[in-house]
Amino acid sequence: MKSSMFDIFFKISERGSSIKQEFLAGLTTFLAMLYSVIVIPGMLKQAGFSPETAFVATCLVAGFGSLLMGLWANLPMAIGCAVSLTAFTTFSIVLTQHISIPVALGAVFLMGVIFTIISASGIRSWILRNLPLGVAQGTGIGIGLFLLLIAANSVGLVIKNPLAGLPITLGALTSFPATMTLLGLAAIFGLEKKRFPGGILLVIVAISIIGLIFDPHVKYRGIFALPNLQATKGHSFFFNLDILGALKPMALPSVLALVMTAIFDATGTIRAIASQANLLQKDNQIINEGKALTADSVSSIFASFVGTSPAAVYIESAAGTAVGGKTGLTATIVGILFLMTLFISPLSYLVPTYATAPALMYVGLLMLSNVSKLNFHDSIDALSGLLCAVFIVLTCNIVTGIMLGFSALVVGRICAREWDKLNFGMIIIAVALVVFYTGGWAI
Repeated sequence: MKSSMFDIFFKISERGSSIKQEFLAGLTTFLAMLYSVIVIPGMLKQAGFSPETAFVATCLVAGFGSLLMGLWANLPMAIGCAVSLTAFTTFSIVLTQHISIPVALGAVFLMGVIFTIISASGIRSWILRNLPLGVAQGTGIGIGLFLLLIAANSVGLVIKNPLAGLPITLGALTSFPATMTLLGLAAIFGLEKKRFPGGILLVIVAISIIGLIFDPHVKYRGIFALPNLQATKGHSFFFNLDILGALKPMALPSVLALVMTAIFDATGTIRAIASQANLLQKDNQIINEGKALTADSVSSIFASFVGTSPAAVYIESAAGTAVGGKTGLTATIVGILFLMTLFISPLSYLVPTYATAPALMYVGLLMLSNVSKLNFHDSIDALSGLLCAVFIVLTCNIVTGIMLGFSALVVGRICAREWDKLNFGMIIIAVALVVFYTGGWAI
C-alpha cells in the first residue's frame, strides 16, 4: 500500500522508474553533494561566519530546498548552497567591498525575493522558451566539461600551471587520490555497461572504505553529534539579516549580480539536468517547469534567514539522474539525508573527494553526448552552442558561456540575414546579458 502511494504521488511508474531506483539515485546525489557541508562553512568562515552554525545552516538549506523540489515540483534535482555564489558572497561582498555580514545576508534575501518574483511571474519560463536549442544543448555540453574539470582538479589530476603558457597542466597522476579516481571511473564504465544496479553508488562506497583503510587523512570520527548552534569561532547569523542596509546604493550592485547570475546559472543547470533525465515535454519545456524554477529561488530566501549563502540546483544532481532518478522522490531522499546529517555529521568526513570524483566525471562524460544533438545543418545554431560549451569550461562560469553563445547566435543570424530565425525575446536576452557584462556587474 505504501509503495502504491509513493508511486501515485511521485508518478514513479509513469516516468519509468522504481522506488529502489529512486532511492539509489537520491543516495548517489547526496554523496556527490556531501562535500558542500565542509566546503561552504570553510569559505564562510573566512568572512567571519561561525563554521559550526554555518554547517547547520548549510544542511538546513539543502534539506529544505531538496524537499521543496521533491515534494512540490516532483523533480530529481537537489538544492543546496551554491559554491559559486558562496565565493562571491564571501570574497567579493564581505571581504573586498567590506559590506557587513548582516547586510550581505540582506542582499541574499532581496536576491531571493526578486528571483522568486521573476520565477513565479513566468519571466524565467519565458527565458527558457527563448533559449535557442543550440545554446541549450551547448549549456549541457559545457556543464559536462565543467564537471570533468571540477572533479579532475579536486583530486589533483589537473592543476594550475605554475609556468607560463597554458593555465592548467597534468597533476600527480600516480597519487593515491588520482589513482583511486581513475580506477573508480573505469569500474563505473564496466558496471554501467552491464547495467549493474547501483553501480555508481557501489564505487563511491567501495573507494570510501579503501580510503578509510589506506588514507591517513580519512579518519573515523564517530557517528552521532548534536547540531552545534553555539559559535565558538566567528559569529552566528541565524535570523540576523539587515534588509534595509542591502537597499543602500553601495549594496545594490551586489544584489543585481546575484540575481543575474542565479537566473542564468540555475536556469541553465535545471535545463541541462532535465534534458539528461529525459524530463522534457514535446515542446522541449521542462516538466513542472514553473515549480522547479521557483523552488531554488525560495530556497535562497530561506538561506538568508538561517544565515548562509544563496541556494541553487546542484550540478551534482546529474549523478542521481545518471543512476536513473526521474521523480521528486530522488530529491526528497536527498533532503531527508541532509537533515539527518545534522545529527551524523562525523560520517560526512568518511567520504573523501576522490570517492565521488569518478561519479562526477562519469556524469560529465555522459553530458557530452549532447554534441550529437546539435543540428550542424544550421551551423549558426550549432556553433553558437559549441561556443557556449567551450567558454563555460574555459571561464568556469555558466553565465559567461550562455552570454557568448547567445550573442554570437544573434549577431550571426543578423549577418546571415536570417531574420526569420530571430525573435524579440532572443534579442532582448542577448542585449541584457551583454549590458550585464560590459557594466562590470558579472561575478
